[in-house]
Amino acid sequence: MSSDDGRDRDDVRSRANETRSDDEGDDESQWRFAVDDVGPDGVTEDTHTPESEPIEPGSIEAEHAVFVALGVALTVGVLFVGF
Repeated sequence: MSSDDGRDRDDVRSRANETRSDDEGDDESQWRFAVDDVGPDGVTEDTHTPESEPIEPGSIEAEHAVFVALGVALTVGVLFVGF
């Protein structure tokens, strides 16, 4: 900042440290959980999978399989042919 632009450095710093009023912050997202709702590991009771319930694999969808095969083919092609 030059001294001829009409602004003082102290004015800029004081504006940067000002707090906003409550009306301006209404569109901000709120926390989903309160501090008391979260356990020591940061996991709430209703969001984690119990250890007694194993995670089951889902069915393979054709669209996903095509993109995986395309990615493998492109990678192998780049490795053999080069850039």
